[in-house]
Formats: sequence, structure tokens, C-alpha cells
Amino acid sequence: MKNETPAGRSCSIETGARRGFREGAKAIWRWTEVVLFLAGIVLLVCYAAARIESYLGSRAALKTFERLDDPPAAALARPPAEELTVEDPDFSSWDSGRVRAFNDTVWKRTGAPLAIVEIPKIHLTAPLLDGTDSLTLNHALGRIAGTAMPGQPGKIGIAGHRDSFFRGLQDIAPGDTIELRTRTGNDIYIVDRIQIVTPRDVSVLRPEETSSLTLVTCYPFYFIGSAPKRFVVTAYLTQQQPAG
Repeated sequence: MKNETPAGRSCSIETGARRGFREGAKAIWRWTEVVLFLAGIVLLVCYAAARIESYLGSRAALKTFERLDDPPAAALARPPAEELTVEDPDFSSWDSGRVRAFNDTVWKRTGAPLAIVEIPKIHLTAPLLDGTDSLTLNHALGRIAGTAMPGQPGKIGIAGHRDSFFRGLQDIAPGDTIELRTRTGNDIYIVDRIQIVTPRDVSVLRPEETSSLTLVTCYPFYFIGSAPKRFVVTAYLTQQQPAG
């Protein structure tokens, strides 16, 4: 029988402690690797979701930009349902085809207007409907999908044809007033800048926290055929007047 000296026992205990420490450290490191791996997967999923959302939003905006110069078209009739009303526009500067399209579709509304857009400088008063399909833009301005709704904070994108409602935008300038009349009151915006961009430049519709309007139409205004550019007006909210 071998007698173990105190020094030997001490060495054995120390070796066991070191072994236990190393095994504990390895276990902690393995769990750390698992946690980091899972966190990486979560981050990748979040990044992919954000990219998909951004892509879909950009595709929707691109379709809107590309559709702005669609020729007049009719659609199935739907019953009107309006609370906000507006008189027929002044057709004096409109293209004759747009006038016919307006008259053909004026009772084929897609629902009650979201608001009434008024620009005193260019004598414009027009209903704002939701969407930018041909039926909507034949007899109204359209809210661009993915942008804020009237009365909500953020950027409201509004599309219109260059040869009808938005013909007068060629005369607008920074400092001019744009009014958005809703059922709850009037929102007053002041034009801040005017840009001319390509149809694929949808950065002008990028969401922002500041309440603003972005008006979009085709450019040049009297170009024959499908216009190569987009005319963009940006205005910021300066005053809110409650109804009544």
C-alpha cells in the first residue's frame, strides 16, 4: 500500500480543481457560442425582414411612379359615398383626353374622399382618394400606398396627372400654401422645395417623422408620350385648424 504524502494530496486536489475550472470554462464558452449563434440568426431574420419590407415598399412606389402617365381608362361603376364634396375642376388647362376620362368616370368612385386638396396659387381644388390606379387618377388625386394617411403624422404622398389636376404645379414655388381639408379640420402646408427626379428615384417618398406632403406628377408637363422625369413638390405642415 502506497502512502500518499501531504504534498501529493495537495497536488492532486489542485489538479482536480484546475480540471473542474477548465470544464466549467468550456461549458460557459459553449453556452456563449450557442447564445451568440441564436442572436446572429435573430439579427439576420430582422435584417431580411427589413430588406423585404423596404423592397416591397420601393416596388410599390416604383409602380406608382411608372403608372402616373397611364392613358385614360374606365372601370366598373361603384356607388358614390362622399361626405367631403368638391365642384368639378376648371378644365381650361386639361388635356382633352383627360377631360373625357373625368366625365366618363366621375360617378365611378372608389369610396369617400380622404380629404380635399386646395392650392390657392394655382386655383386647384381636388378630392384625394386612396390609391393611384387609373380610375382614381382619372377623376381625383391619389394617396400613394405606403405613405401616411391624412390626419396622421408623417409624409403623405399624393400623385396626380400632369395633364389634368396637377397641370398647374408648373407655376408653384417655395413659400406657396397647400391646404388639406379633412373631416376634422384644415391642415396648412408651406412648399419647401421642388425636385425633378427619375421614375426610379423613390427616395422622395422615404418615410419621415415630420408631417409633410409630397406631390408627384410626370415631367415635362407638355412632353408628348411617356414623360421621362417626375416633378416632386415637398411641403411641410405649419398650421392645423380644427373643423368648426
